[in-house]
Amino acid sequence: MPGEFELIARHFARLTPPRPDVSLAAGDDAALLRPAPGHELVAAVDTLVEGVHFFADCAPAALGHKALAVNLSDLAAMGAQPAWALLALTVPRVDDTWLAQFARGFAELAQAFGVALVGGDTCRGPLAVSVTALGQVPQGRALRRAGARPGDAVYVSGQIGVAALAVQARRGMLALPAALAEEAGRRLDYPQPRLELGQALRDLATAAIDVSDGLLADLGHICAASGVGARLELQRLPLPAGALALAGPQVLLGGGDDYELCFTVSPAQEAALMRAAAGCGPLTRIGRIEAAPGVRLVDGEGRAVPCEGLGHDHFR
Repeated sequence: MPGEFELIARHFARLTPPRPDVSLAAGDDAALLRPAPGHELVAAVDTLVEGVHFFADCAPAALGHKALAVNLSDLAAMGAQPAWALLALTVPRVDDTWLAQFARGFAELAQAFGVALVGGDTCRGPLAVSVTALGQVPQGRALRRAGARPGDAVYVSGQIGVAALAVQARRGMLALPAALAEEAGRRLDYPQPRLELGQALRDLATAAIDVSDGLLADLGHICAASGVGARLELQRLPLPAGALALAGPQVLLGGGDDYELCFTVSPAQEAALMRAAAGCGPLTRIGRIEAAPGVRLVDGEGRAVPCEGLGHDHFR
């Protein structure tokens, strides 16, 4: 049976391509990295546990992709350029085929964004993956949750609620049309971090966050950090066609796993935003920031839609 170091060499050594900013990578007690002059280091970590963050039948390539993607999404929300990653992998048994597919999924996303795996750890136990992603952002230009001001427009990228539909379907709680089921499953298993958009938002967005725990909860984090509130219009939200009839706002806006960016921008900067983010995919203006605290959701006639307590929280 192969040992830990043989497993690392066999499946993960190729994930450490030469980079001039890596003085020493995997193979020693720790990596030595050289951030670019005039830049701040940005670090994010997420752990995915079987039965909590992914289903037991999740394909290993999808798990490898998602484990890195959710961390890169955090870097995107800070406006950072990703550079390096650390991987801690706990598996119940050694399975060369599973490990090869997991490494492939991780590698394909890492290579797409120029990320080098510079260290990690393997262990025997219940299946869990922990990734630390490291990136860089020019000094003083990182995006933050704090900074939204009354009157700012609220935007979100892409579509919201698609992955939440997949979760509900896989739990047997609703049936989806075939085309939507395929797209929802893809969005759940292979989220795409909005790194290009995050970098385009530097100097434009007043606040930003990645949507991992549900749009309402994550926008609520912006509001709490900024000392403001928000008013969202249900009919403006970029939801899948017919989704409200299938699941309702509680699932679509509280289910999480979207990994889009929600951000605020001054109305005076909206034209500049559209120019800067022209190649970054669809953006939708979904509401505005208000002085009164809390996030309010209204329908097309301005009536309040109940939305308190929405969003994923592992300890609630």
